[in-house]
Amino acid sequence: MDLDDALKTYIIESRELLEQMEDALLRIEQAQDDPEIINAIFRAAHTIKGSAGLFGLEYIVAFTHVAESVLDKVRSNELNIDPELVALLLESRDHIGTLVEHAAQGDEPDADSEQQGAELIGKLNTYLGHKAEQTAAKGGMPVEHAPQIEREGGHTVATDNWHISLRFGKDVLRNGMDPLSFVRYLGTFGQIIQIVTVVESVPPLSQLDAESCHLGFEISFQSEADKATIEGAFEFVRDDCVIHIMPPHSKVAEYLDLIRDLPEQEMRLGEMLVKCGTLTQDELEKALQKQVDEQRPIGEVLLEEKVVRPEVVAAALDKQKQVKESKSAESTLIRVDAEKLDQLINLIGELTIASAGTALVAQRAGISELQEAASTLSRLVEEVRDSALTLRMVQIGGTFNRFQRVVRDVSKELGKDIELLISGAETELDKTVVEKIGDPLTHLVRNSMDHGIEPAEVRLANGKPAKGTLRLNAYHDSGSIVIEVGDDGGGLKKEKILQKAIEKGLVAADANLTDKEIFNLIFEAGFSTADTVSNLSGRGVGMDVVRRNINALRGTIDIESEPGVGTTMRIRLPLTLAIIDGFLVSVGSSSFVIPLDLVVECIELSEEDKHAAEERNYLSLRGQVLPYMRLRELFDVKGEQVRRENVVVVQYGGARAGLVVDTLQGEFQTVIKPMGRIFSHVNGIGGSTILGSGEVALILDVPRLVQLVSTQVEKNGLELA
Repeated sequence: MDLDDALKTYIIESRELLEQMEDALLRIEQAQDDPEIINAIFRAAHTIKGSAGLFGLEYIVAFTHVAESVLDKVRSNELNIDPELVALLLESRDHIGTLVEHAAQGDEPDADSEQQGAELIGKLNTYLGHKAEQTAAKGGMPVEHAPQIEREGGHTVATDNWHISLRFGKDVLRNGMDPLSFVRYLGTFGQIIQIVTVVESVPPLSQLDAESCHLGFEISFQSEADKATIEGAFEFVRDDCVIHIMPPHSKVAEYLDLIRDLPEQEMRLGEMLVKCGTLTQDELEKALQKQVDEQRPIGEVLLEEKVVRPEVVAAALDKQKQVKESKSAESTLIRVDAEKLDQLINLIGELTIASAGTALVAQRAGISELQEAASTLSRLVEEVRDSALTLRMVQIGGTFNRFQRVVRDVSKELGKDIELLISGAETELDKTVVEKIGDPLTHLVRNSMDHGIEPAEVRLANGKPAKGTLRLNAYHDSGSIVIEVGDDGGGLKKEKILQKAIEKGLVAADANLTDKEIFNLIFEAGFSTADTVSNLSGRGVGMDVVRRNINALRGTIDIESEPGVGTTMRIRLPLTLAIIDGFLVSVGSSSFVIPLDLVVECIELSEEDKHAAEERNYLSLRGQVLPYMRLRELFDVKGEQVRRENVVVVQYGGARAGLVVDTLQGEFQTVIKPMGRIFSHVNGIGGSTILGSGEVALILDVPRLVQLVSTQVEKNGLELA
């Protein structure tokens, strides 16, 4: 792995950590005494800072260190969590995100970012008190904790320092790592008192490989950090180097154990320990003599004399547990580039088309063995397709959780007390859909908070609790995913919406509109019922974009509102945008594909219903009204009409409709190909696909077709099937 790949991994992981940090900060207000949440916030900041030091991103290290210091005081109960501190930490989290994006672009922070960082550091320093003022310019330890090396009779004696022994592997440089960056990073949470470079393993010049690393270090290090933190500094090279960390006040016997384990000559290594101030010459000589006299393994001596400190054992066991859990997680998860996944889906789409062509050839040939082989191939392709599509499925909970921050910030700006309730977070849908639904949901959430939920005094006057409730919910329904944005506000005011629409010339003054049509007027461009323009609304921009973006995803949006009770915006989206199971039908010489998940049943159009079609476009389906439309008339298909017609009953969002076609050709694996812009205005078409014969078939936009017939039925006052 080269340095660029390592940096990309750091950027990706930092973004994930920042999301976790924001989520924890939003939860901490409701659970201030939960140490796990506080530790999660601290770990996120610490990991981002530590990894940034490895890549020389000093601007991230310097700022994050200050925020981390504040979090450390919270963790040690020196600071109490309050809304002001949470707000400041959220701002700090946003600034760290900005710095990470600068790193992703490969540039330094601009003047605005530096100014914002300086202002935030000033605010954070107020929580750190006088200690912050003494912090070293490099972002290191406070000056008051600088170590003092005591001297007695001119000889160095043991101090309160850690001793770190490093031996880097030969492939460290080839893997894109800089050994000195790890040493520099130690200075971000402590101070290097003395360092001795070990070059014992450097080969003769004639045998030297410039890409191989032969460096080692013996370091005397002063820090208040624990052993796990120091070990974490070398996380990226843990498997490619030998690390020994000796805590302060370790027994001489422990250092002797270190001397025995390392590859250098014992006396040479002992001289290094003396030179870096860890041992005195006398202590070294006495310890070596003792081991020679006793002729026993060093581990046996350590246990017998109880020179192993309990905290060292605890730290080692804790680290061992972390490593085990980390490796267990790594063994079950793998990070895949989204472009590679998209390429796989495209190839499977082509394979699906080729499989359909093979099945068609086998059918025409009439060879039973070939037909059986083609059938097996189709089944396997279908299984591969389903497995590949599940790789693209992600839970929508990550998108929902982003709105915790939106609701918190917007409610404070509006001066309202609003609670966000999330359900159905485990519901899965295509990654592409998740990425594109974020902006429409943001508009709907902000609109509900601004227009829907009333101020506290109005709610109290109407007998409601002062705190408003905003709901985000997701669930699967008939092969689609439904996302609901609801509130317990005052509901949409039909009269005000209609009046505004008449004033803007969107509808005629004498128009007879259903409730659904009136509610849908809010999606018209430039429409707004706000009396004043604010930072959030009033300009008539947003809701039209919401509908346009949802339509682009082959979805629909419906509104359900009750005065004084609240409003629910209901979005219906396809589970995937790539490959679906379809039902192939034909009208004349044209072929159409209906998404199979939306097909309920197929029936024959009776002669009685044919004769009645001149007066009405609905039939009786087991005593219930079923509106229908003829695809031949809708798409102006030429050719002689067949004597026996069929009706495909489809359902979407609780409403049913019939589609009259000539022939039914059965199920068909459909690879969705988008239509060009020139066809974007055509109602009822959601895309195209290629049949096994090489011909093109149009994919019907069932939600739009159902909406067309449902609107007509509502105007006629009929009850849908």
